[in-house]
Amino acid sequence: MDFTAKDVQALREKTGCGMMDCKKALTETNGDMDAAVDYLREKGLASQAKKAGRIAAEGVVAAVVENGVGAVVEVNSETDFVAGTAEFKELADKIAKVVAKENPADLDALLKCTDDGQTVEEMVQEVFLKIRENIKVRRFARFEGKVVTYIHAGGKIGVMVNFEGDVDANDEQFITMGKNVAMQIAAMNPGYLDEASVPAEVLAKEKDILIAQMKEDPKMANKPEQVLAKIVEGKMGKYFKENCLVDQQFVIDGELTVGKYIEKTAKEMGKQIKITEFVRFEKGEGLEKRVDDFASEVAGMVK
Repeated sequence: MDFTAKDVQALREKTGCGMMDCKKALTETNGDMDAAVDYLREKGLASQAKKAGRIAAEGVVAAVVENGVGAVVEVNSETDFVAGTAEFKELADKIAKVVAKENPADLDALLKCTDDGQTVEEMVQEVFLKIRENIKVRRFARFEGKVVTYIHAGGKIGVMVNFEGDVDANDEQFITMGKNVAMQIAAMNPGYLDEASVPAEVLAKEKDILIAQMKEDPKMANKPEQVLAKIVEGKMGKYFKENCLVDQQFVIDGELTVGKYIEKTAKEMGKQIKITEFVRFEKGEGLEKRVDDFASEVAGMVK
């Protein structure tokens, strides 16, 4: 054996792996520290493959804005405990910066992007070696322009909003306005930016639902189709106010819509400001949640 207990401890500090794993790695590589790191990485890859099918619906949403480019990314873990660790949050922040800098076309391209000589895939593998949980980079978005981001509840929800106009993106009043709009999006979860953004098929489906509801109402059932159609058009106004960001009632000032709030701020600043797009990520939304069954897990280990 060409290594000491101090070597084992040094390898453990370097990789975050367990003491027995480090001892085995040094044994297999005759005490070669670099080879032992590679051994553990390869071992981690094997372990990661086994855990890849496990549910990862916890995690964090991270965001960054640098040099007029914004990025938001969702990275998932199996448990909220791991999602709250410094290593995991640092990983998500690094990936967000890579998205902003490299502008990857999709997730596969993102995993191949490098930072400080390490690919995103290798970054994920490195953290996996320490935490031993399935990690998934789920999705990301990237905007160029006058970008403002907002992270709610330590990464539960992330919002990114893009504006255009002659305003300075570093102006404090603009940033405050952008944050307020982002918080509106986080709280109210609008489906669309404005009426023009709602797909025709969505509008048609909503109108069909409204007509069907009125036909179920004895007071409305016998009215002509033309009359029902006009009533539906009137009811669609409520739909837009609930689902379109600029038409929503502004939560901070109920006297204004979000669109009017932006216009008011622009007028106060003597600038032209228009919101062009937004994205809202809520960690784990749409994913099956992990249900822990410790009795079964222990029984499986015994077998």
